Amino acid sequence: MKRTNLILLGIALLLAILPLILPVTRGLQEPFAGADGQGMQAVTAIAPDYKPWFSPVWEPPSGEIEGLLFALQAALGSGLLGYYLGLRRGQTQRRKADQDQDRLNAGD
Repeated sequence: MKRTNLILLGIALLLAILPLILPVTRGLQEPFAGADGQGMQAVTAIAPDYKPWFSPVWEPPSGEIEGLLFALQAALGSGLLGYYLGLRRGQTQRRKADQDQDRLNAGD
């Protein structure tokens, strides 16, 4: 491997391992809490008598299921995006191949 590749691999490994070794909580009770919970805490700190306009239709029974649903949503979204980008690339390549074929046929 080239030296540059080894340096980039080392940096990538460092970026992957460093957050696991040095957990930075900055005084949070739950270091990996979502933005929704932190936003609600900020609103209650500013206006303690605030009442939400509506409540969720369904709440998952546990945090694990909520995480699973979020991961499923992310996987479906990335799958659809990847399919669309692949489809567009295939269409572009097909169009380019057809144009090249037309040029060859016109030259005959």
